[in-house]
Amino acid sequence: MIDVKETLGNAEEKMEMGVMYLEEQLARIRAGRANVAILDGIKVESYGSMVPLNQVANLSTPDPRSIAIRPWDKKQIKAIEKAIMDSDVGITPENNGEIIRLGIPVPTEERRRELSKQCNKIGEGTKVQIRNIRAEVKDKLKKAIKDGLSEDLEKDAEADLQKIHDKMIKKVDALLAAKDKEIMTV
Repeated sequence: MIDVKETLGNAEEKMEMGVMYLEEQLARIRAGRANVAILDGIKVESYGSMVPLNQVANLSTPDPRSIAIRPWDKKQIKAIEKAIMDSDVGITPENNGEIIRLGIPVPTEERRRELSKQCNKIGEGTKVQIRNIRAEVKDKLKKAIKDGLSEDLEKDAEADLQKIHDKMIKKVDALLAAKDKEIMTV
């Protein structure tokens, strides 16, 4: 017989992981304001191996429209510049010999709408993932009735599952609304 609390706990954990993934993905979307998270996926060649950018340089946002990258080893400046150029960030770095600056352009109205759609698409994928987890657990609970779980316990567990589902969907909607507001603010 299945442990209902453990099953619901696992379902909530899986749903929470989906929400965390959404947060990471939304952080990487450039909304017109400088955010060092847009550089998270960039790897730089350093002494023969590929390492994340934040392990070879100090990343900061001196103002809302620029990112400053100060390499710990000045010899790395060309490698960092090359890695940024090769990435999908879409910003040309400016190098003064000590610091690399990335000027974040203000997105056009059309670009902001595209970014908003992109965020909603990622959010919808997360919602589908959460619904699939709910359906999976519902099936487990239905099968558990055959294994001796009482129908009352199954109904209570299903109600709890629905509450967890609703809570996660609200979190996703809140994240999307916050990101949409950030994108649409000029």
